[in-house]
Amino acid sequence: MQNPGAQENTALQSRPPPEELNYGATAARVRQGPSVPVSRQGPAKRDYLIAAVLCYANLINFMDWFIVPGILLDIQKYFKLHDGDTGLLQTVFILCYMLAAPIFGYLGDRYNRRIILGAGIFFWSGVTLGSSFISESYYWIFFLSRGLVGIGTASYSTVAPTIIADLFEEGKRTTMLSIFYIFIPVGSGLGYVLAAGMAEVTGDWHWAFRVTPCMGGLALVLLILLVPHRTQRRTAAHRALSISGTVRVAAEEPGVQRTAKTTWCQDVISLARNWSFVWSSLGLTAMAFVTGALGMWVPLFLYRAQVVQGIVSPCSQESCNSSNSLIFGGITIGTGILGVITGAEVARRLRKINSKADPLICATSMFISALCLYTALMVAQTNILSTFIFIAFGELFLSVNWAVVTDILLYVVTPRRQSTAIALQILVSHLLGDAGSPYLIGIISSAIQDKNAHSFLWSFWSMQYSFIVCAFVGVFGGGFFLLTSFYIEEDRKEAERL
Repeated sequence: MQNPGAQENTALQSRPPPEELNYGATAARVRQGPSVPVSRQGPAKRDYLIAAVLCYANLINFMDWFIVPGILLDIQKYFKLHDGDTGLLQTVFILCYMLAAPIFGYLGDRYNRRIILGAGIFFWSGVTLGSSFISESYYWIFFLSRGLVGIGTASYSTVAPTIIADLFEEGKRTTMLSIFYIFIPVGSGLGYVLAAGMAEVTGDWHWAFRVTPCMGGLALVLLILLVPHRTQRRTAAHRALSISGTVRVAAEEPGVQRTAKTTWCQDVISLARNWSFVWSSLGLTAMAFVTGALGMWVPLFLYRAQVVQGIVSPCSQESCNSSNSLIFGGITIGTGILGVITGAEVARRLRKINSKADPLICATSMFISALCLYTALMVAQTNILSTFIFIAFGELFLSVNWAVVTDILLYVVTPRRQSTAIALQILVSHLLGDAGSPYLIGIISSAIQDKNAHSFLWSFWSMQYSFIVCAFVGVFGGGFFLLTSFYIEEDRKEAERL
């Protein structure tokens, strides 16, 4: 079934060669024939419905990511885990996620994307539901289940953005990707709220893992009903020419030469030579490092700060107070929506006057975020309200970058390699970012506690000192985005030629 978002291609007098329908192939070198005017048509209503389904599934995706941090104190007590072991929970999830991403990137460039999406949603929803029935004596199965959920979500994150990119032209694409990526912080925040709310209402944290599988079932049904069996992948030339309203039809003459299909290794080598892709991916890695550490540990850090200040008493109940998770979840939702919208709008306006606007926006926001997070850590022992405020600003400026970074990838990488590029970006950003940051923060915290007297004050200080690493990583991330600005103009022109 043809993708409704590519209806303008029906005016062509000849079908594009098979190579153009294969993301794993290089662009066909053909002689250009006469120009055929094509009327500019906006996206069909069905395209918006498909995008809405993908956004809904993205919401569930990130809710599943952050259910564990939302009830981290309960899980830590239930399985009797130290800080280092607790941080390993998220690390196992991210490791499996990032290792599976290149596999699904390869499949997404070559096979039916709707089947890949549906299988991923079904798999991760089933595993999440099953993890809610694990007893305290089988903690290793709980760790394993988080890893399996990571594999399921990898199938979604690598493929869904490429479908949106094919449904909409450049102007609309930025807007729709912004909406899609708004659901990263919204889903993350709702994960905290759902986990804390279900634990408080039912008195049993296991129920937090029984809501998103039902939501996943609905997403699977909508995916089957609305997303076409085949979604046409448009090349960069088709996208650019459809905007101008003219398409040049390739003359089907004997002797026309086309380049051979490239292998996955050749695609990777090409991406490694794309410096805009490399530096922006390292910038995203720094973002992932910071967000992964914050997402895992901030509610527990705030709880320890409140204990030191005497605001709350140490938790000795079976179900601990989850107010910090609820507040942090609300902050994540609010700052995420505002940050993504602001980043997309600022980028849209500044691109008109500066072609390097996108990486410069990302660099500036990373520097400001690092400063806000460092300030939040320094005031946590004396003023919990100021801590919440500076954490909110830190998250706000991190969220500015989500849609902008993805848009950079989509216009500096030829469409035939976009799923592979996204998969590699996921692999690198998680391998060096949030796969290790929760575990690293936990290990540093445990090491500091082991060398000092066991007290609530040192429990707080150990996490405060370990969190300082995040502020420095944020500064490095800003530097990587600055380096991106040196290459972005040339790489964008190169992608448009392919």
